[in-house]
Amino acid sequence: MRHAVVVGAGIGGLTAAAALSQRGWAVTVLERAASIEPVGAGLAMAPNALRALDVIGVGDPVRKLAAFQGSGGIRTKSGKWLSRTSAEAAEQRYGDPTVLLHRAEIVGLLAEKVPGIELGTLVESASEDGVVVTSKGELRADLVVAADGIRSRIRQALFPALPAPVYAGVTSWRFIADGTAQPSESWGDGQVFGVMPLARKKIYGYATAPAPPGGASPDELADLTRLFAGWHDPIPALLDRTDPAKVIRTDIHSLETLPPAFHRGKVALLGDAAHAMTPNLGQGACQAIEDAVTLAYTPDLSAYSAARLPRTTPIVKRSRTIARMTSWRNPVVVGARNTMIGLAGRLGTTAALRQMDAVFAWEPPVRP
Repeated sequence: MRHAVVVGAGIGGLTAAAALSQRGWAVTVLERAASIEPVGAGLAMAPNALRALDVIGVGDPVRKLAAFQGSGGIRTKSGKWLSRTSAEAAEQRYGDPTVLLHRAEIVGLLAEKVPGIELGTLVESASEDGVVVTSKGELRADLVVAADGIRSRIRQALFPALPAPVYAGVTSWRFIADGTAQPSESWGDGQVFGVMPLARKKIYGYATAPAPPGGASPDELADLTRLFAGWHDPIPALLDRTDPAKVIRTDIHSLETLPPAFHRGKVALLGDAAHAMTPNLGQGACQAIEDAVTLAYTPDLSAYSAARLPRTTPIVKRSRTIARMTSWRNPVVVGARNTMIGLAGRLGTTAALRQMDAVFAWEPPVRP
């Protein structure tokens, strides 16, 4: 039986482990953390990711746990709608809308599909011939899946000349609070605030703002309240209901230059290790899930690189472009940006959806 070692028990690594196990591989998952309880809040699963999850039998359980997103869109900080979206129109066009759920819920569903996970295991190196050296010993594999994140040590070893991830110039905050709200993302002068309903009357909130990298505050919620003072409802009330201990701050980085291939020898790069992107399209986890299912169903690693590199490259670039647009602070430039979005929004939800066809209309290499 062929043996695969998956480095990293995040969403991409767990999906790869589940898909490879389904394909008859013996799979060992190595995770350096002491548990797989994820750090995070809400997570968007777009139609392309749901189709990939269908292949391993997780699509429907995700749909049952997730909140159906109604009409939403982009607003200004005063609350004016610039463009509107429709979950119903998306479902008609792609077979599914984008749904949201807590990151821990999808991790739990994926973990149920994985035979076993070796926690507290640091991977020190992985060579092209499939030798994996860990803090607990050495393993030999027919396939090594490097799902070890944006700071991937394996990627760095395979492609030492590749530039390191680049700071996007903004930091982010994420949290979950009680309540209900209409989904929206509001753009200000360099700042963004997103409000997304989850199931069971919970709201996933997220925000970004320009900041020096590596910053931190003893009271992140107080900083958020100050940064977004005067913004439209329900933002102030949502922050009032937020537990200060539950606010997560993360600097945003991305790979400006992707590796020339997503494999070398017996090693395949997956997810953020291959194509770390800014969160502006909500496609980071979705593309990792696509990677995992494609990897399990392609005949060899050359075919995997040939399928995934041209697929993910434009998504990384497009997401980074949106990140730059949201970080603009010059009032004249911001006004021009908002006018452009408003004009596009007047074309209707169908026109807005068409812009996402290249992302959402992806089909997995095999149907369940």
